[in-house]
Amino acid sequence: MAEDMTLLWGSGSSPCWRVMIALEEKNLKGYNQKLLSFEKMEHKSQDVLDINPRGQLPTFKHGDIIVNESYAACFYLEGQFKASGNKLIPDSQAEQALMYQRMFEGLTFYEKLNAVIYYEWFVPEAERHESALKRNKEALATELKLWEDYLQKLGPNSHLTGPSFSLADVTVFPTVATLFRFGLSAERYPKLGGYYTLLKERPSIKASWPPHWLENLQGQDTLKDI
Repeated sequence: MAEDMTLLWGSGSSPCWRVMIALEEKNLKGYNQKLLSFEKMEHKSQDVLDINPRGQLPTFKHGDIIVNESYAACFYLEGQFKASGNKLIPDSQAEQALMYQRMFEGLTFYEKLNAVIYYEWFVPEAERHESALKRNKEALATELKLWEDYLQKLGPNSHLTGPSFSLADVTVFPTVATLFRFGLSAERYPKLGGYYTLLKERPSIKASWPPHWLENLQGQDTLKDI
C-alpha cells in the first residue's frame, strides 16, 4: 500500500516526526524514505528542491501527489486511508473542535520553543541580545503554563482531546518530546511530563523516535531553568 510513497526527512525535526507518526498510526509500512542531514545542508539538495522548492523537510510524495507541509500531509494520510490503522479524527463534534484548536495552537507552541532552543542558529551573532533571549524564554514559559492548564482540565492519563489519540497528539507530541530533550523540568511542569510519559511508549512514536536521540540519550539542558 505504501510502496508508492516517498518521505525525505531529518532526525529530530518535529515536522518530519509528525508525518512519520501519522504513517505508523495508519499502518502504512514499507514506504520509501531517506534520512538527510541538516548539518550537511542536504535539505537544500536538488533531490529535495525537485519536490519541495522551499528546500525544507519533510518532503512527502504519494504517487504523483506532493504534500510537503507536515500538517497537510497528516490530514492527507488520514483522509485517504480512513479504513487503515487507527482513526485519528474523533467522531464527537466537541472532540473534533478541540482537536483542531490544539493542533493549530501547537504551531505557536512549536514556534516559541524554536525561538529559544535555536536562538543562536536563527539570529546572527552581531544581532543577538540577552534581553531578546530572555523575552523568548518568558514567552515560552507562558505557553508552557497554558498547556499545563489544558492537560490539568482534561485529567490524568488523557490525550490532548480526551481519551482518544488524535491528530492533535500526532502533531503536538514531537514538540513536547523536544522540550524534554532540551532539559525541561517534569517536576516544574508535571502535566506535560505525565503526557510525555504516557505517549513516549506508544508503538507509532517508538518506531519513529529520532535516531540520533537514541544514539545520544543525554540531550541538552537549554530549558532547565524555564
